[in-house]
Amino acid sequence: MLSRCCFLAAALWASACSSKPSAPAGPLPLAKLPDIDAAAALVHIKTLSADSFEGRAPGTAGEKLTVDYLTAQFKAAGLEPGNPDGTFVQKVPLVGITPSGSSPLVVKKGEQALSLSRHVEVVAYSQRVTEDVAIDGSEIVFAGYGVQAPEFDWDDFKGTDVKGKTLVVLVNDPPVADQKLFGGKAMTYYGRWTYKYEKAAELGAAAVFVVHEIGPAGYPFSVVQGFGAESFDLVTPDRNMGRSAIQGWLSQAGASRLLASAGLDFQKLKAQAATREFKPVPLGMTASMSFAQTLRTVDSYNVVARLPGSDPKLVDDHVVFTAHWDHLGIGEERNGDKIYNGASDNASGTAALIEIARAMKKAQPPPKRSILFLAVTAEEHGLLGSLYYAKFPLYPLARTLANINADNNLPMWGRTRDIPVIGLGASDLDDYLRAAAAEQGRTLSPDADPEKGSYYRSDHFNFAKVGVPALNVDEGLVYRDRPAGFGKEKRAYYVANDYHAPSDHVKPDWDLSGFAEQAKLLLAVGYRVAMADKFPEWKPGNEFRAVGEARLKMDE
Repeated sequence: MLSRCCFLAAALWASACSSKPSAPAGPLPLAKLPDIDAAAALVHIKTLSADSFEGRAPGTAGEKLTVDYLTAQFKAAGLEPGNPDGTFVQKVPLVGITPSGSSPLVVKKGEQALSLSRHVEVVAYSQRVTEDVAIDGSEIVFAGYGVQAPEFDWDDFKGTDVKGKTLVVLVNDPPVADQKLFGGKAMTYYGRWTYKYEKAAELGAAAVFVVHEIGPAGYPFSVVQGFGAESFDLVTPDRNMGRSAIQGWLSQAGASRLLASAGLDFQKLKAQAATREFKPVPLGMTASMSFAQTLRTVDSYNVVARLPGSDPKLVDDHVVFTAHWDHLGIGEERNGDKIYNGASDNASGTAALIEIARAMKKAQPPPKRSILFLAVTAEEHGLLGSLYYAKFPLYPLARTLANINADNNLPMWGRTRDIPVIGLGASDLDDYLRAAAAEQGRTLSPDADPEKGSYYRSDHFNFAKVGVPALNVDEGLVYRDRPAGFGKEKRAYYVANDYHAPSDHVKPDWDLSGFAEQAKLLLAVGYRVAMADKFPEWKPGNEFRAVGEARLKMDE
């Protein structure tokens, strides 16, 4: 759940002027909407994930190839430049930060010292835009889950002054039995590691380390190890000096060793942290660590194309489709390969964006409102491209009806019967999707892994934060003409072996019939919202409803 501060900031970001749309004709049946070309989508995926694109990292030759390719495809589809300046791009100024020459994390208790090895037991980095980073003799405090949630009467800090100290916190939400707290099984924003870093900075901590566990994190430690390479951030006036000097992760084994050296048991502390009564535990130890950083400024780009609405009264209203074009570039070698091609994540979503745009251009009658196709940069570095758009929108957010996101979330192995919706029940967009899915004989289902906090992990989140109803679906688990359990097995294999790994290639047995079917549903939702007689709304009780209502009222 977002804090009240997040809601206020989001409301301030929202641009002025809302419109009162006229009543359009009823929705066009799904069968009369243009189909998605699966063969063309596969060509896009193969192209974007080719070794020549070098993993599509921001600020590389791979970015230029990607931006040029997307621009050419949108032009070929007959779309207009999406930036009012007459171009197909929105510049996103980034700073690249690469840690180097890191010392181990040295923990001292009296004269005894424990050294936790960099990359194996600890992954450390900094968002501060400075060439040297260090903590020296910083007192260590175990702070449970690092959460302050007044609406749940939960405070893991209990007034403890942690300024200048090093925090060790657990990943995810506190696993409480009361389903009314922290969304039950579903992760809230309090469970995201980004929240824990933000809270540590707010309280003035010098450093913060999140303890990695595969189950609660939702991915193996190898994914976290990738965080120690170059990272990007938006260029900020204060050079991010308000952040903690060091942010990072501890492996579970490393955290257990650290706590054991303080005479404490990891599992016992974890159990205590799952209660309201938990109080921060000073370890009687200090932490020291230092490393240099290489800095570079990068002008990266969101690629943006526009299909103007056909109704002169509604042409300034927009439905926004998003997909992130970036991946991890060239990184640590695994099994003889160091190019992180990102075929599924997210050449697939980018391909869907192109083909949805091509199909939308062919739709008859054409959509009354304008459709914006936004391929964003730097999602893998903290949703930065979509964050930049939310802060500096090209078109007023108050007249942005919806965001529909495609991020590694379309079936790649055939057709599915189910459509998991990340955050099912959040907004009216679910109702649009449900109606369209019924025309394919398919049904909606809740997120299969709500504990992973997927709603907060992709670009639609930045639209939700500023009050724009946002839809993000998953690929489905119940495949037609496949044995029971096939979908779960494929997902488990992908997460364990291909997610954020060089092995995320186009697979020879992919079947994109389900991809095309699901992309057409996203097309239908966007088309019908663009033709509807009212703006979609957040459902009552949703955490984004208040800021959504404030967004629409800003110029009243």
